[in-house]
Amino acid sequence: MSTGVIIALIVIVAVVVVLAAVLTLRARGASNGGGSLKRRFGPEYDRTVARHDGDERAAARELAERVKRHGALERRPLSSAERELYEARWAAAQERFVDSPREAVVEADRLIAELAGARGFPDGGRHETQLEALSVHHAHHVDGYRRLHRAAQGAGSPGTATADGRSGAGTEELREALVEGRALFEDLVAPGRRDARADGGTGTPADRTAADRRTATAPARPDGRQSQPWGLTRRHAKGS
Repeated sequence: MSTGVIIALIVIVAVVVVLAAVLTLRARGASNGGGSLKRRFGPEYDRTVARHDGDERAAARELAERVKRHGALERRPLSSAERELYEARWAAAQERFVDSPREAVVEADRLIAELAGARGFPDGGRHETQLEALSVHHAHHVDGYRRLHRAAQGAGSPGTATADGRSGAGTEELREALVEGRALFEDLVAPGRRDARADGGTGTPADRTAADRRTATAPARPDGRQSQPWGLTRRHAKGS
């Protein structure tokens, strides 16, 4: 065997080894990235995989694109006055549910879209884009909002067909949608470190005392966080 042939074989083997190494590293990177996305998105990751018929690579690509588009979004602060207004409007929507469950769900859906826009997310007029951005930053609660929006879109008279062919939701379905949507509302309205600066400081002692009192009287949620001091149970709503 000539020297030239031997050298050619060595080069070919070296190229094959390098290509194998590159492919292995890429596979590991994709695997690690998928694991990171799964931790970040939680139930939204599983939902996206199911929508891609179990193709985790396709789901990971979609979620990675969401992070690329919306990951750098900065949450705008709310002043205490704005926060109290949103909380009062949500409480009013829940109270309205007793007599007008369908109108209450429509109002709650509209309120979350408005609040998300005030927080710096795409406005409610671009609902799918807003959902994408919210899924990046509030992945564990965005599906509750998705369900609330579907219920609001189908909040016609019971049994009437909606745009997607579904029948109008019953009272119990509306109640569950409102309860699930509330988790995202609470996340969006919750104060952060930047919110205090919207008031020009940390608030007066009286303001802090009132806030502490509201927190102390709010029932605890299963995940250890405090809930808003208003609930909604199935016995509160009248049949529709």
